[in-house]
Parts: sequence; structure tokens; C-alpha cells
Amino acid sequence: MATNRYQLVIGNKTWSSWSLRPWLAMQASGLPFDEISIPLRQPETKAAILRYSPSGFVPLLIDGDTLVWDSLAILEYLADAHPEAGLWPSDRKDRALARCAAAEMHSGFKELRSVCPMDVLASAPLDPVPEAVENDVRRIVALWRQCRATDAAKAGPFLFGSFTAADAMFAPVASRFRTYLPDLKRFGDDGTAAAYVDAIFAMPATQRWLDGARAEVAAAS
Repeated sequence: MATNRYQLVIGNKTWSSWSLRPWLAMQASGLPFDEISIPLRQPETKAAILRYSPSGFVPLLIDGDTLVWDSLAILEYLADAHPEAGLWPSDRKDRALARCAAAEMHSGFKELRSVCPMDVLASAPLDPVPEAVENDVRRIVALWRQCRATDAAKAGPFLFGSFTAADAMFAPVASRFRTYLPDLKRFGDDGTAAAYVDAIFAMPATQRWLDGARAEVAAAS
């Protein structure tokens, strides 16, 4: 029986980049929830997800009789419900930049996502790097630098200082970089992007996600 207000339906912690986004945001914000994990890449996966989600995809946030079935929509829903969590920057201009960055991640960087699927426990440096992937990485590095150049960023190690929904959206990218593209200098990084990847991985919530991935792998072996 659920004991918290929220339930979050997610896929495997090893692979499910879209699941990581709201999970990390809720963990970082201290929002309690019951986790419903559905193994991916199994014959019964689709049917299992459809028991909960009308889209047939994870993640899904359940709040009573309200279903929210998209990562960015979940983050927006939580930001509306919990303004005290600070899931968007308080400054209007910073908030606009954060939303642009999150939306660009949501709809873009398809080459990076296709060639470098999230695998949080792997180390598989990519060489050579396809031009289309390099273009995606260079854009992300530049975007992170733009966010980190705001006044708000001086207050902490995340894109806008404190953790926001924009960080939740880019956390799987940090994982992809660590797995496939550990040397970001070749893509124009001045150290900002590398430090940001380290900040994401230093989060206790990220470490709990990694521990969960290791436990899933151990249970399946």
C-alpha cells in the first residue's frame, strides 16, 4: 500500500534516462514518494507499464487520481505544487533561460541520445566521435557555460547555483559524458562542463541512483 502522496513509476536505473530526471528532482527536493520500478527490455514490459501509464512509457507520476506521464511535465507539476522546492530559479530571466535549456534537452540532442544511450555503470569512451554527436556536445557545453555565467550560479555548483529542474533534465547527459565522452576539452570545454558533471555525480541522490542500478544488475545476474 502506498504510504506517500506521490508514486513514481520508473524503469531500470541503469538505462532509464527519462526516469532519472523526476526521480532525482524529487530526491534532491526532499519530496517523499513510493517508487514503482518496472524492468525494461522484457517481453512483459509494455503490458506492465500500461497498467499504470496511458502513454505506455515511463516515467509516470501518480498523485491520487492525477496522472502525469512526461518527465518535463512531471517537473512542472512538482514545481507548481511545491514552490518551496525551488525547482525553477527565482529570477525571471534566469527562469526563462532554465526553461529554454530544459526544453532544448527535452526535444533535442537526438544524435547524442541515439549514439550514446545512458548506461550509468559503463565506461566506454567513444572514438571516433561522429560529427553530429560532436555538434550536440559542443552545443551542450556552450549552453552549460551560459547558465553557469549567471549571477545565480555563483551560489552553488549547479547550472543556476542551487539544484533546479534544468539540472534534473541534464543529469542523464552528465552520465552519458562520463560513460562515453570523459574528456570534454576537445569539445570546447574550459572546465565548466567537467566541473558540472562532477557536481551531478557528487549529489547523494545520484549516488543512491547508482546504488540502485548496481543492485538491479546484481539481482539479474
